[in-house]
Amino acid sequence: MSEKQHEHSNKTVVSTEGMRKLEEQLQYLSTTRRAEVAEQIAVARGFGDLSENAEYDEAKNEQSRLEAQIIDLENTIRTAIVIDDSNVSTDRVNIGTTVRVFDKGLKEEEEYTIVGARESDAMNNKISNESPLGAALLGKKKGQVVKVKVPAGTIEVKIIDIHR
Repeated sequence: MSEKQHEHSNKTVVSTEGMRKLEEQLQYLSTTRRAEVAEQIAVARGFGDLSENAEYDEAKNEQSRLEAQIIDLENTIRTAIVIDDSNVSTDRVNIGTTVRVFDKGLKEEEEYTIVGARESDAMNNKISNESPLGAALLGKKKGQVVKVKVPAGTIEVKIIDIHR
């Protein structure tokens, strides 16, 4: 593992767009969602005896989950490494690059964008740098053949193109 890859291994890596989304989510949770949960607690309190009040317990549990989520997001935002897409080189597969591969088993081409784990979105072919395929492709060059162990067995892909 190169020095640079090792540095990223226990940090969250996000694109500029990904950071913007994390910040928007934090803003929503810490304002709108917090107010909604506080309202649920206030309403549940109005139902009387708190020792037998399921609505109150559920609202308090929701509040705990929400606060844990907010803390997690704040920590992620504070420690994340933001990859500036405009600085990403396309001579090797890296976070922020899009890779066109030929799947030898399926005999078809696929295109994947390599992103940090928090941004992965399989429906839109955004795969995590920590996924089996993403990790196997990292650092490879155009023309290389990569064998990847996946839950279904081993797949073999050839890198056709790397771009942004």
